[in-house]
Amino acid sequence: MANTYTQIHLHLIFAVQNRRSLIQNSWKDRLYGYITGIVQQHKHKMIIINGMPDHLHIVIGMRPTQSLSDLMQDIKGGSSKWINDNKLVAGKFQWQESYGAFSYGKSQLPKLIEYVKNQEEHHKKKTFVEEYKDFLNAFEVEYDERYIFKELEE
Repeated sequence: MANTYTQIHLHLIFAVQNRRSLIQNSWKDRLYGYITGIVQQHKHKMIIINGMPDHLHIVIGMRPTQSLSDLMQDIKGGSSKWINDNKLVAGKFQWQESYGAFSYGKSQLPKLIEYVKNQEEHHKKKTFVEEYKDFLNAFEVEYDERYIFKELEE
């Protein structure tokens, strides 16, 4: 695509199936590396990846050569397969089908990067569902409560 110039920064958020806390500290860095490889294989730029045991935040510079839905399918499908092939969890690992994707300007990236970097601090004050709803509301995304990531039921 000669003479195509873009600056597309996306913040991607997605959760483990049923919001189970399955991502362990012992292997999360390898998972982040694997997902970074998927992103880079498609010529996108990984800016930061971090998360909690039940969900991930990824910030990328996206090239217009692939649809977002295809990229998310590759990230979630590829990383699920990697987790299962390496037997990192008991039973079958899956991500929830849904995800959030929010766009940012370059000048907003430093604050966003700090936010993603400090996930553990944020989640001392706010649950994942509260955090996710805050993003939806801040970006004025209409949503149906029935389809928001649900809290784990004991």
